[in-house]
Amino acid sequence: MKSLKLNFSQLNKTKLVALCQDEIKTSTEQWQLDIYTFILEWLDENNQVKAKTSGSTGTPKDILLEKAKMKESARMTGEFFKFKKEDKALLCLSPQFIAGKMMIVRAIVWQMNLICVKPDGHPLDKLNSDIDFAAMIPLQVFNSIHKKGLAEKIKTILIGGGVVDKNLEDKLDNIGTNFFSSFGMTETLSHVAIKTLNGPNKSDTYKALNGITFTTDDRVCLKIKAQKLLSKEIITNDIVKLISSSEFEWLGRYDHVINSAGVKLFPEKIEEKLSSYINKPFFLIGSPDEHLGEKMILLIESNNNSEEQKKNFFAKIEPYLENFQLPREIIILPEFRRTLTGKIRRKATLASFTENSSLS
Repeated sequence: MKSLKLNFSQLNKTKLVALCQDEIKTSTEQWQLDIYTFILEWLDENNQVKAKTSGSTGTPKDILLEKAKMKESARMTGEFFKFKKEDKALLCLSPQFIAGKMMIVRAIVWQMNLICVKPDGHPLDKLNSDIDFAAMIPLQVFNSIHKKGLAEKIKTILIGGGVVDKNLEDKLDNIGTNFFSSFGMTETLSHVAIKTLNGPNKSDTYKALNGITFTTDDRVCLKIKAQKLLSKEIITNDIVKLISSSEFEWLGRYDHVINSAGVKLFPEKIEEKLSSYINKPFFLIGSPDEHLGEKMILLIESNNNSEEQKKNFFAKIEPYLENFQLPREIIILPEFRRTLTGKIRRKATLASFTENSSLS
């Protein structure tokens, strides 16, 4: 089966439970089983559901989420995007994680038609239907925008689960689909703020959903208050430029900042500059240095780790960076360490290189 179709405007709780129980007995695809299993968990008598954190800043862990607050999050998202009954939504993310769970919850709360496809890097390959709303990770969007007719197929795409680099963002300008970037995490029940990526309202800042307010701590890291979603204020490790209590510009992760010779470097902002000139997965990270305190290293994922290749990469990026922004070393690895949701694990990747180098 290439896709599943669930019409939540026509399926009451009894019919939905029976459908899921029957399909679990016969389905052989794990992604389909994950969908039916979560729907049954959502419809049971418990007030909470289990979710996994992505593992981008540490070991993935199981947490419990309140169903009432997930419903409220779904309502807030629907109000922002003006969902309507029987709108068509696309589920192309695993319901093992919060983004996939929340797509199902939104479809149930707003009584939408949910089109489900296997959660891989090419979600449109199995799609034969027009879609009003979809949520994707950057890789899925990058692969999908090369498909002819995307603008006719999908009205709105919300991108989450990773940074939308400048190279990808520039490509969105010429596509009729409305693209947005989300800011959030498992603990905030998906997103709490949204940035417009293309069209006349394109912006560099994230704007809060209704009822959510922002402040910063002494590290200039974002603090989130959301009475309807959170039992207490959440303090993040995201460094921001606060525009107002409902708007901010994201600068990078506090745990990624590199202090080199007294200069604070924000890797994500420099990576944004370089994304148009490096056609491989890459990232910047700090490494201890006797003279600088920390030196900035550029790691690139490629099978060609020759010195000539390193010189070529350096020559490409040098014209676009200030001297203090240039990496002091380039390391090329055949494969990066990643989380289950596809995010690059920066420290683990560098640690694996260091460990292998010491053994060789």
